Amino acid sequence: MAKRILVVEDNDLNRKLFCDVLKANGYEVVPVSDGSNVLATAKKSEPQLVIMDIQLPNVSGVDLIARLKADKSLESIPVLAVTAYAGKGDEERIRDAGAEDYLAKPVSIGPFMAAVRKLLSD
Repeated sequence: MAKRILVVEDNDLNRKLFCDVLKANGYEVVPVSDGSNVLATAKKSEPQLVIMDIQLPNVSGVDLIARLKADKSLESIPVLAVTAYAGKGDEERIRDAGAEDYLAKPVSIGPFMAAVRKLLSD
């Protein structure tokens, strides 16, 4: 059975790219463009991985990661944070919120898929 990945990305082109690449690699994807729907969608879809954009309108991806990790029913789902905003200290802040891995945009397909496979390799 295909592993399900929740893709949280407000940029239409990035979301489509991530989803297309993941589908081509045999994964089932649940795209989310609005951060306010993330927790409800995660509970409903029960993904094996969450790919989280950090810069979202109305809510920080870092806050969403912390909320996912604070929820007993979602805390075990690994999170791959993806962000264009990669300043000094950001990776540490993102990992402190609970993200298991981190990629800076622009994302190359090779490292992206390697990170996805690593987090799903349980």
